[in-house]
Amino acid sequence: MQSLEFAIFLQFFVGLIAAVNPIGIMPIFVSLTSHMGQEERNKTAVTANIAVAVILTVSLLAGQFLLDMFSISLDSFRVAGGLLLLTIAFSMMSGKLGEDKQNKQEKSESASREQIGVVPLAMPLMAGPGAISSTIVYGARFPGLPNTIGIALTICIFAFCCWLLFRGAPIIVRFLGQTGINVITRIMGLILAALGIEFIATGLRALFPGLA
Repeated sequence: MQSLEFAIFLQFFVGLIAAVNPIGIMPIFVSLTSHMGQEERNKTAVTANIAVAVILTVSLLAGQFLLDMFSISLDSFRVAGGLLLLTIAFSMMSGKLGEDKQNKQEKSESASREQIGVVPLAMPLMAGPGAISSTIVYGARFPGLPNTIGIALTICIFAFCCWLLFRGAPIIVRFLGQTGINVITRIMGLILAALGIEFIATGLRALFPGLA
């Protein structure tokens, strides 16, 4: 039973990595913080990842309530979330970094904001629709206090790993280069597409039992 729960948390962690694509976001982070000193850049990284952890944890805790309030079944939301993940995945596989998560208005607003850790880094670039949808689906699919605590801890571990990446972002970006970043982004897009198809298939089998 414990190995099954660990597999669930590991699958959720990998799904978050694919949905958020922190390596692909690193060049954006470096660009947005290029005018900052090292201390201010580190503070921005901390703020962004704390905000990501808070946003996803709130989505985890309130997700089932929202589904019940709007009378939406988990399977319907799973199909919708899968389609959303596929859309993001196709954008990633075409080499677009963050364009699917941030519109032109948000880009122009972010240039004038002093605190970019929350907007646009945490929301919508990191804790975007794909990550939020995945969190709600996993929270509703695996209810119970132990699973909820495990998923919340997974979110915190994910945020901590992203913080470590952002700390070394300038060095990593120089080492990988734009070509390396694009390759990793496309691989993450492929993983995210597979996860989205899994969501859709599971939801359709439950909504239309005759398909199975």
